Amino acid sequence: MTQSLTIRRPDDWHLHLRDGAMLAAVLPETARHFARALVMPNLVPPVVTTAQARAYRTRILAALPAGSAFRPLMTLYLTEDTDPADVARGAEQGLIHALKLYPAGATTNSASGVTDFDRIRPVLDRMAEIGLPLCVHGEVTDPDVDIFDREAVFIERILEPMRRATPGLRVVMEHVTTAEGVAYAKGGGPSLAATITAHHLVINRNHILAGGLHPHYYCLPVAKREEHRRALVAAATSGAARFFLGTDSAPHPDQAKLNPCGCAGCFTATNALSILADVFERENALQSLEAFASLNGAAFYGLEANAQTVTLTRRQPAWPRRIETGDGPLTVFDPGFALNWSVSN
Repeated sequence: MTQSLTIRRPDDWHLHLRDGAMLAAVLPETARHFARALVMPNLVPPVVTTAQARAYRTRILAALPAGSAFRPLMTLYLTEDTDPADVARGAEQGLIHALKLYPAGATTNSASGVTDFDRIRPVLDRMAEIGLPLCVHGEVTDPDVDIFDREAVFIERILEPMRRATPGLRVVMEHVTTAEGVAYAKGGGPSLAATITAHHLVINRNHILAGGLHPHYYCLPVAKREEHRRALVAAATSGAARFFLGTDSAPHPDQAKLNPCGCAGCFTATNALSILADVFERENALQSLEAFASLNGAAFYGLEANAQTVTLTRRQPAWPRRIETGDGPLTVFDPGFALNWSVSN
């Protein structure tokens, strides 16, 4: 039985850090284990220009623990008014690594998202020209579509037509949650990739709804049936280059989660690697963990893998159930089973 595993230091290709007091509280949780993270731009107001992304990056660096080498990779929030020239400048400067597409109203702080997809075509064309990836929150927001079907409908109605209309556009399907999403990513060619979260690998919709409502398991996209969770596990542990880690770790203080209209999001930055090690071990796939967490994402984004390493050791990790923040206590995601792997830097 394997007692320890050393892998290249991992990256997180989908991370929410928020701003202000929450940023200061949660950033050390990611910087402890991850070398880099693709930082989401859905602040209030959103990060829509290169200048705003540069200012946000400065605030992130100022909040890092002393001596940390963590590197935030910045994104822009795609709107119908996004300037293609500004996007190209940000990418050329090495500051902007992706644009994020939120269908308006799809998730937290997405009110400024896209409603008319024809209006973003000039930006998509420029992105295809310069090779800048588009990260998509892949759900439709049509109220007539069942919430558990929104990912599959998004692929059919929006993503596939968009990719056909913009040849060469590099796309990351973020936080895929369905067997349909996995299948589409597998067949989409080298310009298509998909991130998978730690929490979607261990929960299905019963964890949210059975035996009472469990708000700390509520996220968007919402967890689906067990058959879809199994498809995600198979994809993540396969070693296939088009699948890699994006935790979608999303901090909300408890008072925002525990109310009649609770926020969507699971905060997993603290224990994501320990959860992954357990999932991969159960699938007899520990040898594939490095590819999923450390290699595949860097390769898709055109970056070198990290030279530093982390070691996972077979012992139960100690992690706080809650983190105190300036905005109130924040509950750390509980996978619902004892974790058996600890991370040492």
